[in-house]
Amino acid sequence: MSLSAGCSTWAEFPPHVLREYALIADGRRGALCGPRGDLVWLCVPRWDAPAVLSALIGGEGVFAVTPAESCVWGGYYEPGTLIWRHRWTTPTTRVECRDALALPADEHRAIVLRRIEAIEHDVTVRVVLDVGAEFGQCRMREVRREDNGVWSARSGGIRVRLHGAPGARIESGRLTAEITVPAGRRHDLVLELSEHELPAAPRPDVLWRETEGGWRTATQAIGQQVSNRDARHAYTVLHGLTTPGGGMVAAATLGLPERAEQGRNYDYRYVWLRDQIYAGLAAAVDQPLPLFDDAVGVVVARLLEHGPDLAPAYRVDGTPLPEESVLDLPGYPGGTVVVGNWINAQFQLDTVGEILQILGMAAGLGRLDTDGHKAMELAVGIIEERWTKPDAGIWELDKAWWTHSRLACVAGLTTAAASAPPTRAGRLTSLAEGILAETTRMCLHPTGRWQRSPDQTAVDAALVLPPVRGALPAGDERTIRTLRAVEQDLLADGYVYRFAPSDRPLGEDEGAFLLCGFMMALAHWQQGHHVDANRFFERTRAACGPPGLYAEEYDVQQRQLRGNLPEAFVHALLLETAQRLQAGSAQRR
Repeated sequence: MSLSAGCSTWAEFPPHVLREYALIADGRRGALCGPRGDLVWLCVPRWDAPAVLSALIGGEGVFAVTPAESCVWGGYYEPGTLIWRHRWTTPTTRVECRDALALPADEHRAIVLRRIEAIEHDVTVRVVLDVGAEFGQCRMREVRREDNGVWSARSGGIRVRLHGAPGARIESGRLTAEITVPAGRRHDLVLELSEHELPAAPRPDVLWRETEGGWRTATQAIGQQVSNRDARHAYTVLHGLTTPGGGMVAAATLGLPERAEQGRNYDYRYVWLRDQIYAGLAAAVDQPLPLFDDAVGVVVARLLEHGPDLAPAYRVDGTPLPEESVLDLPGYPGGTVVVGNWINAQFQLDTVGEILQILGMAAGLGRLDTDGHKAMELAVGIIEERWTKPDAGIWELDKAWWTHSRLACVAGLTTAAASAPPTRAGRLTSLAEGILAETTRMCLHPTGRWQRSPDQTAVDAALVLPPVRGALPAGDERTIRTLRAVEQDLLADGYVYRFAPSDRPLGEDEGAFLLCGFMMALAHWQQGHHVDANRFFERTRAACGPPGLYAEEYDVQQRQLRGNLPEAFVHALLLETAQRLQAGSAQRR
């Protein structure tokens, strides 16, 4: 696809900063919508399928509902849902547009719901629909209006049907309409997209009622937390990223740059086991919620299927990730459109340790079946075989003897031993003690804190997490000194960086890692430093826009999100931290 063709949609719907995008999702796919009602990202039928709306990355494909008058934007999620309400104020009135992907989610059919509401006076909105399958390479064809006023079309192998715009016009291959909604009334638009023949569509009221009910069922179990609204929203986002059957994608998008023009552009529309485990652990802090069982089911299935050949990530159906390729599209400004991921051949030892952490917790809660115990034995065997060998580690770098990976294994073995029969517990504890002793010999800095690896003496923010998971006591000098070193070396303006990539000042190589900010809050919580724990929690929690979504990195100087959106493991650690801090507050009271 040519560069100029890819940019044509941007003339009318240019990209926004990431903090202004809202996510709607149904577990099988997700869409991003900008502040002008411009729905610019959606993959059908599932997360890792080619996009049918790809204006976010410079492709053709947009579904916009925008006030005809000049306006200023606001919006919010309805509590406990991913139903987003745009709220625009014009010079003469106010207008809202309620957006959602319909629940229950159909495996083969995506249904986009958009309800326009005139709050005070008559309002007119402009509607544009331009579906472009295969990342915009296939334009709409066979566009026609049926006798009932419903529009149908095709784009590549995708069938398209739009309800609610009978007066639309075909302009340059796309549908456009102006719709006037009388004061106090509402108007529904329903867009259906599928690879298969479309069935009879239910009424919009039925779709909305089922969608509202689906969200109530999914999130009603969330209790009171520190920052209750954000904690509940984090759980809701994680649920929205999780497919029926359990696989949770790491993010909804691809190619959103971590650093402009630096080549760090990745496709995160896949199930990273680490992210899934973080979400599962967070969902079991208070009482086991459905996301916990989802996570346990996914890691057990992958271990039983792949054993020692376990990969760090999979497609939502458990198949291997496609290799990386680059599409000929402009990309989100500063980025490159990378599809697929290159980590298939990596081994990440820390992930195996984290698998043991969640399986050990499940066993302690009486929620691990026979297959789960088999998977636990496989994980222990992998650690026994590979803990002395280099791995890629949590940050997916070149192979090294990463300290964090070994400590994650110590934490996992310790957790598993706590619920094991005495004979088996002795074996797990002995292995954990051996790994810890050798890691101390090879990776303890002369100052008494952990260093990244035997050859890299700097500190790494990830090293504060294994003690929280049980690798070391809070009062261990190695734990305390490492926490102090991270604060001294990796902190800037209250935000935490994962490590120092070079001698340049923090922030010049990459943004602050929001995951690490919540790690620091948990580390101080473990120490009983309640003020410091809340300080890191609140500082990190502030790094989002109006929709309350977090990317992987945060540009502290420019106050901008960087990387794919929304990043699952950041929301997972937010949820866990909110629960830990709430429990600590209750104990102090």
